Amino acid sequence: MLKDLIRKNRSYRRFHQDVAVELEALRALVDMARLSASGSNLQPLKYILSCDPQTNADIFPHTRWAGYLKDWDGPEEGERPAAYVVVLGDTGIRKSFGCDHGIAAQSIILGATERRLGGCIIGSIDRPNLRQALDIPEQYEILLVLALGKPKERVVIEEVGPDGDIKYYRDDEDVHHVPKRPLDELILQEYEG
Repeated sequence: MLKDLIRKNRSYRRFHQDVAVELEALRALVDMARLSASGSNLQPLKYILSCDPQTNADIFPHTRWAGYLKDWDGPEEGERPAAYVVVLGDTGIRKSFGCDHGIAAQSIILGATERRLGGCIIGSIDRPNLRQALDIPEQYEILLVLALGKPKERVVIEEVGPDGDIKYYRDDEDVHHVPKRPLDELILQEYEG
């Protein structure tokens, strides 16, 4: 059921780095993105796939992890992603990309979840240095980096508390907690025929 996949689909930030993700799996995930909706059906997104340890090591320092966790600089060696998908916008097709990359990223991450992988959609990226590290031509705008691998952490969803704080946090047992607002707070109006 789709809702079960969505519940399992958390932003995982620690992985079993030694558990490989195959290139064919990455290609299959991008194929799911390819089949997803695209504004005016222009399909301006392009992708760089990496399951190569050296290329992964080149990508990692240009990503920023978990802004709310002030005492954490991201996953340590051994807990880093086993694979990445870099999502690019081809400015030769379109100058802005609307929500195409969000739709594509969600398709890829849900597909990864179905394969018992985890992922994190990263928008906080050192784009100039990542462009240089991967030799990405200027025609392509770097939109997102998707980190993928076998999750090495437990992430739980909970209701936002009475204080309204939505910041995720880790407890003393290193469980990652993600507060979510209640449904009734999100729906402003309902109309029934």
